[in-house]
Amino acid sequence: MKEVPTEKKLREGYTTGACATAATKAALTALITGEEQTEATIYLPVKRFATFHMESCEITDQTGTASVIKDAGDDPDATHGALIISAVSWSDEHGIILDGGVGVGRVTKEGLPVPVGEAAINPVPRKMIRETAAAVLQEHGIEKGIKIVISVPAGEEMAKKTLNARLGILGGISILGTRGIVVPFSTAAYKASIVQAISVARASHCEHVVITTGGRSEKYAMKQYPELPEEAFVEMGDFVGFTLKQCKRQGVKKVSMVGMMGKFSKVAQGVMMVHSKSAPVDFNFLAKAASEAGAPAALVEEIKNANTASQVGDMMTAHGYLQFFEQLCAYCCFSALQEVGGGIEVDTSLYTMKGELLGKAVRNDDSY
Repeated sequence: MKEVPTEKKLREGYTTGACATAATKAALTALITGEEQTEATIYLPVKRFATFHMESCEITDQTGTASVIKDAGDDPDATHGALIISAVSWSDEHGIILDGGVGVGRVTKEGLPVPVGEAAINPVPRKMIRETAAAVLQEHGIEKGIKIVISVPAGEEMAKKTLNARLGILGGISILGTRGIVVPFSTAAYKASIVQAISVARASHCEHVVITTGGRSEKYAMKQYPELPEEAFVEMGDFVGFTLKQCKRQGVKKVSMVGMMGKFSKVAQGVMMVHSKSAPVDFNFLAKAASEAGAPAALVEEIKNANTASQVGDMMTAHGYLQFFEQLCAYCCFSALQEVGGGIEVDTSLYTMKGELLGKAVRNDDSY
């Protein structure tokens, strides 16, 4: 067996959400105690603690302000090196108010996980910031209300290197991160791990392999196929075409693809590398699929002007055109068989973010 070249272990970094949470903890602690903070330790969604160094910390009678410089590790992104500031002040209102300041974008279009008009601070960072602040208040026996404002001075400039404007997030970057850490992305290492995972599946006599775009879709896939051993499940990330070809090359007879609207809407149109930067969602294609599923002309036009693939899914569900999802799955199967030149059976299952099955389709050489 050919050896896979080993790569130097890449250094992890931290998300904007984790940085904003740490800055908030330091700012609030400084406001309560009157002592400037040099660091803050927080608990990350990946279930471990991390300590952040404060770039600055200032206190006035009513406000504590602290800042963190984002370190994205060995996978620098558009926000690497960003100064993320949290200003915490006392509020006459009860509870915790959270908002964005300079350089944090504001949502102007439907279809995103944050309501229109609110600061682009995603659900997990919102939860992290609120829970961390609540814990600090409780620790010090404080029952007063507070207002937290997250700012990123260079955020508006940084946002030009992201898809924010196209998504309707204007005025700056988004505060993101579901895990708290940034996992370095090495194409060669990831592909090597896919090859290895398929090899393990075949060594375990798996002729049916389930490929998913990430941990969440894999969880849904495991519920869908409880009869399959753990080795049969392979996280392919964005490498759809590469993974399909490896499955065929290693003698897999049946491949089940499980994922969600965003990435699978690209697979449906024949895009086999589904990273957000490699190919945008084609809303004209989704509109065509909607028309084929019986959607009226007005709804088809609405889809052409949609903001995200998930929003299109919500629109079709709301209007009861569930055939659309089966149609999309059928397109995914056809694209997969085209990619590998047939010779395997492929089925596709499409899920919502919450794990509800939207549709399924099966294709083999006879229907390809």
